[in-house]
Amino acid sequence: MKRHVVLVGLPGSGKTTVGRRAAELLRTAFTDIDQVVVSAAGIPVAELFLAQGEPQFRRLERAAMDGAMDAPPHVVAPGAGWAAEPGNLEATGAALLIYLRISPAAAAERLRGDMSRPLLSGEDPEHRIRDLLVKRETWYRRAGAEVEAGVPVEDVAGAVARLARERAGW
Repeated sequence: MKRHVVLVGLPGSGKTTVGRRAAELLRTAFTDIDQVVVSAAGIPVAELFLAQGEPQFRRLERAAMDGAMDAPPHVVAPGAGWAAEPGNLEATGAALLIYLRISPAAAAERLRGDMSRPLLSGEDPEHRIRDLLVKRETWYRRAGAEVEAGVPVEDVAGAVARLARERAGW
């Protein structure tokens, strides 16, 4: 029986890009939770953080994930902080969680010039990503599988699709 595939990892690990491509390889749907939240809130994530705060963003994110988990099995990419919120990992039930592991330096390089990520704004995004990794890696490592994400997207998506076939009934 097919199960959801949920990608977790740092900002810049490629959850959206890899998720979209892995869904194509698996011939299934893809849900980008940040986009669901943006659609529901009517404003970009950065503006939502400023106007309503991170707690409200996390509530909307959790509701969007609950909706995705209620849909037929497919590939889902929540925001980078989703996994570290209490109860979220458990709420995915039998989903296959895959940690897209990337170094803070590689993630920062990928995100150079991206102003849409409120938790990375400021002088030194690599330092902020390193701090996020310290806070969140324990949560990420609770995933059922890990894939090295600092390689070409096609390779990462292929690895995700293989894991979905081997461990999640695809």
